[in-house]
Amino acid sequence: MPTAPTYADILAARERLRPHAVLTPLISHPTLDAHAGGRVLLKAESLQRVGAFKFRGAYNAISQIDPEAAPGGVVACSSGNHAQGVAAAATLCGLKSLIVMPADAPALKIARTKAFGAEVVLYDRVTGDRDAIAHALCEERGAAFVHPFDDARVIAGQGTVGLEAMEQARHLGFVPNIVAIGCSGGGLIAGCSIAIEQASPATEIYAVEPQGFDDLARSLASGVRERNDKASGSICDALLAPTPGVLPFEIGRTRLQGGIVVSDDEVRAAMRFAFHELKLVVEPGGAVSLAAILAGKLETRNAITVAVLTGGNVDPETFAGILKS
Repeated sequence: MPTAPTYADILAARERLRPHAVLTPLISHPTLDAHAGGRVLLKAESLQRVGAFKFRGAYNAISQIDPEAAPGGVVACSSGNHAQGVAAAATLCGLKSLIVMPADAPALKIARTKAFGAEVVLYDRVTGDRDAIAHALCEERGAAFVHPFDDARVIAGQGTVGLEAMEQARHLGFVPNIVAIGCSGGGLIAGCSIAIEQASPATEIYAVEPQGFDDLARSLASGVRERNDKASGSICDALLAPTPGVLPFEIGRTRLQGGIVVSDDEVRAAMRFAFHELKLVVEPGGAVSLAAILAGKLETRNAITVAVLTGGNVDPETFAGILKS
């Protein structure tokens, strides 16, 4: 078992990120508050560099890599947001990057990953083994592997989202009762849970996942890491990891209150709400925590709730179709 990051590691990650990452806003809206029956604060990571929180963990990890130990640069596997984060971070650090991406990833995410400087290798999400492909490429090129969620440095970087959100809420005069965070492998919620526990041990933290891909919710209930039955089938392309990460699960199983599941239709409704009411573009995987609030799946009445909008990288055609539906 690798060593989990500490609160001090998250503070150190913030200092590494300070010159490069966006301090994203914590926003509220009276229409959302009225719907929830309480105060809702949204951490808009859709406005982060590369359009998602993933830049934080990628940069924190890559900035600590010795270039001489990795002459081939870095390799990662991702459906899109970690891909863009790694590509951008590697370019900032003067390293080459190669990303293994599913062939059915949104075209926008593939194009942007290349635009940030990465070489892209595509694979079949259903029949291929992205980890095996990535590790073979690392061996071949003398590159370092940057895992999307099972890496303490990545988790510490993602934890800066929770660190900032709790500080911003406190500056507004609030101590959150609930924090809801969308999950795939669990790196974000694991890092955030460390920061949130430090700031407010009584705050309840919930994972939010797409229907049919609720491996973390089931894992929290059973006490062991569960797997999803399928590899695709949700519009939430960013949240389709087959099972929680080993390290994120160990961190989260004692800190998280449980998991919430939302349907694709509930996600579409949340994306429309974000656009029409908040004037924000949020991708499907980035909207799940807002979907949980709008669908009444959290006890938000008379509570202070923080929800993380994790990303905004959605294909224009997909987004337009959702807005019109």
